[in-house]
Order: sequence, then structure tokens, then C-alpha cells
Amino acid sequence: MKKDRKELEGMVKDWYTKTARYEWKRLKRDLYHQIEFMVTMHFIEKHLPTTGLVLDAGGGPGRFTIELAKRGYDVVLLDVTPRMLKTAKRHIKKAKVQSKVKQIIEGSIADLSMFDGETFDAVLCLGAPLTHLLEEKDREHAVEELVRVAKKNAPILISVIGRIGLLKSMLTDFPHEMPYIKVHWETGDYVPGVSGKGFTAAHWFLPEELKTLIEKHGIKTLEMAGLEGLSSHHRRATNRLSKDLEKWSIWLETILETCTHPAVVGGAEHFLLVGRKGK
Repeated sequence: MKKDRKELEGMVKDWYTKTARYEWKRLKRDLYHQIEFMVTMHFIEKHLPTTGLVLDAGGGPGRFTIELAKRGYDVVLLDVTPRMLKTAKRHIKKAKVQSKVKQIIEGSIADLSMFDGETFDAVLCLGAPLTHLLEEKDREHAVEELVRVAKKNAPILISVIGRIGLLKSMLTDFPHEMPYIKVHWETGDYVPGVSGKGFTAAHWFLPEELKTLIEKHGIKTLEMAGLEGLSSHHRRATNRLSKDLEKWSIWLETILETCTHPAVVGGAEHFLLVGRKGK
């Protein structure tokens, strides 16, 4: 039974309404999940200009908005789920960075019409909001919008859930989804009640798929990275190693050195594309 677009959008909003508190905690819940945050911040620090106005598109509870605001950036946070934005407002106030968060807007990455073209010095779409657009034309339009609102030569960073990584997650964490593995591999589409249960509507990406989509809209790919790096799908071992500070330091250094290798990118739970808009 095929779901229509409105129903799929409702599924996504309902899911993140229920999980807003979890999403705030997710990137800090243990050392394994902190790797995704640390690796993302590594590339943010590497590619963003030293100052400017940043769009955190699909930024959910505001984890990256707050981090950027603390570092002196002006930030606009946009998300489709009111509960997420309510959570973000609470934590933004707690972090005392309200003056740097210029706007908090309810809206979809597929429609950024509230912004003029070439508004932002950098555009972030992190935590996989692009993954939750199941229609290919909606993903195309979302990327077109993210590019449109970026200034010339601005960096654009997009992270998604990886398709190969998702298949590995089915083995390690979601074996009940195994009957649907063929459709996940062939289409990348996850529709609750049709091709699985336990998550919300999503499209899993292959690295080459995201790269082609981005470059179609005039973005030069600078690099890609597997956000969990070599630790991907090894949560227990990673958390265990973190108790030995010397070994943990060596491991983190190795993750940052290897996370851009194609084999690591393709197999990660989440991967990041760093691009730059043309002049």
C-alpha cells in the first residue's frame, strides 16, 4: 500500500514530535554517539568562514545552532517540527546565546521561500533532514533551495543516513526488519507499514547518489566523511575503549585521519558531504 506525500510528511513530524527530547540527547548520550558530533564539528571548523550568518536547516533541537552561536556565528534555525523548536528555544536560553540566534522558524527544507537568494555565508543541513524526503523531486527541490539561499562561494554541509550502513544496522540492531532488506537495498526507501516498522519515513542514501544530486545543482564536492568513522556499528567496543584515555586519543585521531576514505564513508551509519557553491 503506497502512502501519499502528505501522509509521509505527517509520519515524519509525528515521529520527531515524540522523540524531540531523545534527539537533543542523541549526540551526547555516550562516546559512540559523540563521535558523530565531533567529526561533524571537525568539518564545520575546517570549512566555515570565521564569521557570518549560518542557516541550520532542519536543525531540530538546536544542538549545532547552539554550538555555532557559542563560537560567535549568527544563526538561523529552521525545522519542520514545532516540538523540536520548543526544545531548541529552551536550550538556547539555557546556553545564553539568544542574541546570536537571529531567527527560529517553523518550515521545511523543501521550501525556503522566506529567505532571499544568497542570504547565508554557510548552509548546514545536518542530522539527515534530507533523508526524510521520500519523493525524489522533493529531494531535488530541497537541494535547489539550500543552494539558492547560500552566498556565492559559501560552504554547504549535508549529512544523511547511509544505505549500506543501514543494512548493517539491520543486522546489529533491527533484525526484525530483515524481511525488507531487499527493498531497502534496491530502492533506499523506508515506509512504515510497507517496508518496515519502528522508524519513520526515510530514504537511505548511497554516497554517489548524494554527490550526483548535489553536483547537479552547481555545488563542487570538497570531501565526504563517514561520521561514525571506523567506529560505525561498534558501539560497545567504542564505549569500552573510551575508558582508556590514551587509547581513546589514538582512536579518535585515527578516525579523523580515515573518515574520508570511500570505504568508511559508504559503510557509516551517517555520512557527510561538504560542498561549495560556485562564484
